[in-house]
Amino acid sequence: MQSVAENKKSQNIAEYIIYMYQMEDLIRSYQGNADEIKTFVVEKYPVSEDEKKEIADWYLTLLDQMKTQDILEQGHLDELNKLVGELAQLHWRLLKTDFTYFEVFGKAKPFILEAVTQAEGLVLGSEIQICLNGVYGLLLCRLLGKKVSDEQSKAADAYGDILSTLSYHYRVRNSISKN
Repeated sequence: MQSVAENKKSQNIAEYIIYMYQMEDLIRSYQGNADEIKTFVVEKYPVSEDEKKEIADWYLTLLDQMKTQDILEQGHLDELNKLVGELAQLHWRLLKTDFTYFEVFGKAKPFILEAVTQAEGLVLGSEIQICLNGVYGLLLCRLLGKKVSDEQSKAADAYGDILSTLSYHYRVRNSISKN
């Protein structure tokens, strides 16, 4: 699990964030019960016992972080919130400096504004948080077998374009800063 997460984190930061949202929700679905997570999640992996122990350790570490940060019922890990903030800052910089990104954002902006309107005063976070929530929401609908409207699909596609472009720039920026 850790290697899956780390691979996603190094290759596509938005995909990593959405993956980690799934892991948070998986842990919540078992009300943070470590024994149930081991029995109903970890034991189902078709891997060796040593690998199962590593997977269990990863889930339990995540569970401990969620308990420590008091997000077992709702919210996201501090690390994920920080990454979303970094993507939001990169988003604002690219809007000012990258015409191609500006165009990609322009295609998603009506969907973002519609999400804000539908929220009726609820705080949705940054435009990037709205995009992440939109893509994650579509994923959840599909996992639950719910019908997805054409408008939801179009919005998720537009959000995905923003997130893909941001992830690319994030990866490039981080590979440059490591050299």
